[in-house]
Amino acid sequence: MTEPEALTAFTRILHDLLDDDSVVLDMGTRRSDVPGWDSFAYVNFIVAIEMELNVKFRVADVESFETVGDIVRAALALMS
Repeated sequence: MTEPEALTAFTRILHDLLDDDSVVLDMGTRRSDVPGWDSFAYVNFIVAIEMELNVKFRVADVESFETVGDIVRAALALMS
């Protein structure tokens, strides 16, 4: 999986979670940039990524992610 493919998958996941197809994610997107992306939706987002990509993030990593790019890079590293 490439970064663009991960962004596409993550965008689809977030669309489903927030029920909002207008959200566009890029590597620099922060949760505060997306209306409705609160802490509960963030946890659900992380769990959905883990399930879809068959990866498991460490709690410390999840707490340190600042941008979508951080999540993408961590997920791709776990897949390699």
